[in-house]
Amino acid sequence: MGLLDVILGRTKPARPDLDRLFALPSAALTLRAGAGLEPTGRGSVCFASVEGRAFDALREDVRRLLDADTARGGTPVEFLRDPYGYTWLLAQEPPDDVPALVNDLHAVNTLLEDAGFGPQLLCSLLGFRDGRGRPLALVYLYKRGTFYPFAPAEGGRERRDHELELQARALLADDLRIEEDLSRWFPVWGAPGL
Repeated sequence: MGLLDVILGRTKPARPDLDRLFALPSAALTLRAGAGLEPTGRGSVCFASVEGRAFDALREDVRRLLDADTARGGTPVEFLRDPYGYTWLLAQEPPDDVPALVNDLHAVNTLLEDAGFGPQLLCSLLGFRDGRGRPLALVYLYKRGTFYPFAPAEGGRERRDHELELQARALLADDLRIEEDLSRWFPVWGAPGL
């Protein structure tokens, strides 16, 4: 950041730090102890859809990397497209193996970034449910380098469970870098992995 940026009040956006994903296993323990939220074993990576040979080759690399886990009981990776045109990669591991799922999500993000598709990365999420079946996702905003909780309300309508989101935020203040700007807590309705 230069002197002119300081004078004009401009700031550089936070650089993505994929290693922050490795704080998720600790956050999962905190959510279990503090709110009774259990990991679902499902997580996903969202990115703007890209076409072409380079991306097709990368998709096969990702599939080979994550499908190798199938031999030891893992579930094959799925690529899904949402109604907004974004691509979601859904990874699954046993619910009690959050570190393996985080490794999968980190590997996918790293492969996409290393192949030059970093600008297309939007977010990653890890799914949870409480004893009543209420869903919660911890969402990592790639371009901001921050996390936020997203909890859709029961009933299928596009409403949020703000109480659960704020409870998760309070619990995770010491585990994750939480996005301070609540207007950036974007809803991810129907996200795979949620």
